[in-house]
Amino acid sequence: MAKTNVKAIAEQRAAALKAMDELLTGASAETRALTAEENEQFNSLEAEVRAIDATLQAEQRAAELMAAVQNEENAEGGSGSNDEAEVRAFENYVKKECGLPVEVRAGEQNVTMANNGAVIPTSIANKIISRVKEICPIFSGVTMFSVKGTLKVPVYGDANESHNITVGYQEEFTDITADSGRFTSVDLTGYLAGALTLIGKSVINNSEIDVLGFIVEEMSKRIARFLEKELLIGTESKAEGALSTTNVLTTASASTITADELIELQAKVPSSYQANACWTMNPAVFTAIRKLKDSTGNYLLIPSTGSIANSFPYMLLGKPVYVSDNMPTIAAGAKTVLYGEYDGLGVNMRQNIEMQVLNEAYATKHAVGLIAWFEFDSKVIDHQKLAVLVQKNG
Repeated sequence: MAKTNVKAIAEQRAAALKAMDELLTGASAETRALTAEENEQFNSLEAEVRAIDATLQAEQRAAELMAAVQNEENAEGGSGSNDEAEVRAFENYVKKECGLPVEVRAGEQNVTMANNGAVIPTSIANKIISRVKEICPIFSGVTMFSVKGTLKVPVYGDANESHNITVGYQEEFTDITADSGRFTSVDLTGYLAGALTLIGKSVINNSEIDVLGFIVEEMSKRIARFLEKELLIGTESKAEGALSTTNVLTTASASTITADELIELQAKVPSSYQANACWTMNPAVFTAIRKLKDSTGNYLLIPSTGSIANSFPYMLLGKPVYVSDNMPTIAAGAKTVLYGEYDGLGVNMRQNIEMQVLNEAYATKHAVGLIAWFEFDSKVIDHQKLAVLVQKNG
């Protein structure tokens, strides 16, 4: 990038400022205004100064941007080299476990081993987590933590119905009743989970196949499918799903859902938590709601537009709709519709994903089993952000 001669341009700026000052000083000494010619000259000098300042500022911004780009390239270059080494080490490990020949370069790192098998390098584990987030919208929207032990998430609320924080008009010299809310906590621990996928040895041995990409994709699909169910429904005595929120609305019928009930459900989430809210429902429930119309005969569900349409093809009452097979269908007592911001759900995702390769167990199928182990827990940490529609029980 061409650089400006700072010293020379600074001298030009100083000369222009001096000339401007001389014009003003001359007019002041004669107690008169600038003549038309002097005024034109003054404006020209001022424009020159502003142009010089703009040039210097532009060069400074360009230098900062170039430095930032260089830093990013350096960071990516260093990370990329490390990532490449980790990928080769992991692919070699998988091939070696399958009894296939591998090419080991001098000084190449080995995969770290743990009790459950090989520990996936951080760069590869992150690829799996990133892909899971793409597949599973609720996982990408939760409030994420990564703590080894038990994480206590503080939750603030009113102490009870008669004692809470209030604001109102007061009189001078009159005592204010001191009330307060209270802090409780939600404990997030970690429950061990595993995802198993089978991969044919012919796939692993095929030089045209991206072994790592194939493993990441297959593992991500299975983990995403499992996590979506747990983050929505949960499992007794294990992780709790978003449907466990206490912010509920019960329908008037066990077998139908009305437009008014959807409007009421949306209103149960405060306006301050509506920005990233969305609907989540089963395909069968989606079909039922798809037939609902407003008072003017227009369908409530309308096609999405713009970039959001790729992930959420439909909008309901101004918010995107996510369809999940893991959500319950319409039945007495079923929790059929979830609305709100997914970050009302807290997830403790421990990052040390471990993988074990099962070679002999699937030898007769000319395949290997790959198990990914991980620990996580989930609980609702803000019930105001999530609301659930519950069908009338009977």
